[in-house]
Amino acid sequence: MAVAALGTTAALAAPAGLAQAAPTDTAPVAARSAGATQTSPTHTASKAAAPAAWAAGTRAYLVITAPGGTSAVSGAVTGNGGSVFASYDAIGVIVAHSTSASFASAMRAVTGVQQVGATRTSDVPADAYNPALPANPAQSATTLTESNRWDMTQIKADQAWAVSTGSASVKVGVLDTGVDDQHQDIAPNFNAADSASCAYGKADTRAGAWRDVGTHGTHVAGTIAAAKNGKGVIGVAPGVKISSVRIAEPTSSLFFAENTICGFMWAGDHGFKVTNNSYYTDPWQFNCPDNIDQAAIIEGVRRAQVYAEGKGSLQVAAAGNSNYDLANKTTDSESPNDSTPVTRTITNACIDIPTELPGVVTVAAQASGGAKSSYSNFGNGVIDVAAPGGDGATGVYSTLPGGKYGSMSGTSMASPHVTGVAALIASANPAFTPAQIRDQLGAQATDRACPSDTRCKGTTTKNGFFGEGAVDALKAVGGSTPPPGAYFENLTDVAIADNATVESAITVSGVTGNAPATLKVGVDVKHTYIGDLKVDLVAPDGTVYTLHNRTGSGTDNIVQTYTVNASAEVANGVWKLRVNDNASQDTGRIDAWNLTF
Repeated sequence: MAVAALGTTAALAAPAGLAQAAPTDTAPVAARSAGATQTSPTHTASKAAAPAAWAAGTRAYLVITAPGGTSAVSGAVTGNGGSVFASYDAIGVIVAHSTSASFASAMRAVTGVQQVGATRTSDVPADAYNPALPANPAQSATTLTESNRWDMTQIKADQAWAVSTGSASVKVGVLDTGVDDQHQDIAPNFNAADSASCAYGKADTRAGAWRDVGTHGTHVAGTIAAAKNGKGVIGVAPGVKISSVRIAEPTSSLFFAENTICGFMWAGDHGFKVTNNSYYTDPWQFNCPDNIDQAAIIEGVRRAQVYAEGKGSLQVAAAGNSNYDLANKTTDSESPNDSTPVTRTITNACIDIPTELPGVVTVAAQASGGAKSSYSNFGNGVIDVAAPGGDGATGVYSTLPGGKYGSMSGTSMASPHVTGVAALIASANPAFTPAQIRDQLGAQATDRACPSDTRCKGTTTKNGFFGEGAVDALKAVGGSTPPPGAYFENLTDVAIADNATVESAITVSGVTGNAPATLKVGVDVKHTYIGDLKVDLVAPDGTVYTLHNRTGSGTDNIVQTYTVNASAEVANGVWKLRVNDNASQDTGRIDAWNLTF
């Protein structure tokens, strides 16, 4: 989500779905999240035949089944007046098109169908059936020479380059408006073989389909990995490879759920170590689980993210540019952004996708002096780390299509800095899992305390403005930080009802002997009154270790890592996180938890 604060070359207009930009940014939250204006493997979308011709009134739906179950219900899609546009059997998601107003309700009654949801409040464009290739802009040569920019010095990237510029074996995916692969600062690091368009929800692998339909994606790509070639600018990780997966649709520049799903599946199947997501999934700034359509969007995109992470891909995403407290949601007045927005009351159960999905690194933006950018979303327990995004007259300078350069501001600009640092961590530690890279981003970050602003909740080490702090590229290339021990996590939500006890289990295997005396237990519990809660770690033999016992009064959420002396316990077996709610009125969920041995 970028803020449109361009430099000398051209004025940018943010795409509607961009990860919310700052006040001067017109980009929608999805594209806005990012910043300014706005031959595939087995599990990529199958090329199911689409209707021969587009028809007015065509809408898109996610039809969700059990993984592996799409073929059993695809006939019902056709039988109920629809067509299968794309199918992701590995996660049980079909992208269906239909002009029938009764299609969704009819499909919900089909055996084997778990959820059905419309992904838009507008028609699918006719371009979906015969997509036009984006323009390949003429390139302008530059006389600019590389210099140390404020954003790179702020995260010590300029010092990191003297140690390492990253590994060419590390693939980074830019899921955005597309990337100008011909740009003089991007071409040396561009990976065309793993680039595609996912606009409309089905991979288009034609040469050039990945190119920019705006400016946003090219700007993001330059921040991540512009070449260290003596001209223009240098990216955070100028030695890694960049692939473009265009998920924005032309004209609207919106990022619908099926496009995001296609992008995450592509990332997993093509070996992307990290992806950058500077947008929110249109048309809803926040998707609410009590809405039948939005619940399907949440589930479909969540499954695709879990699939990508399971294949070794870490997702980094912009927090958004509405200066909004994501830990205390009340209203949404920007949705749906593909038709007529309305103001609606929402709660914290409604989430910004993909940035609030489990496992995704949520990035807030900092101004040139290190303060929270005026536009940046925030939220204690939501923000993971912070990075330069610019503010006011000082933006982030990077690449633009056609060999040009310019400045933008937004959390869309902050996210690629974090993506670049994550790529450096992956380069220095090639065996790291996505969870380990995610942990290192936080562990290496420079703590930033809350300013004298009552909206900033938390501690110096972790708070709502900066998360665990500002990312540090120099630490990322140190390569000497010992990797964490064996890591296990459970990202499945478990609802916590009033006066109830719930459990979430993790099966540990492959660890020799007993657990350590410094077993790390990471807990992410979303709850509106943690004074109601008792939280225990239950060892495989039933021994209970109390982590939290009804402290914190009316504070929201438990997002904390506890150290437990579990040296008396055999490591392998089923460990449980047990949460007991001891009162009425306030409920929540176990969002995620993990164990590091």
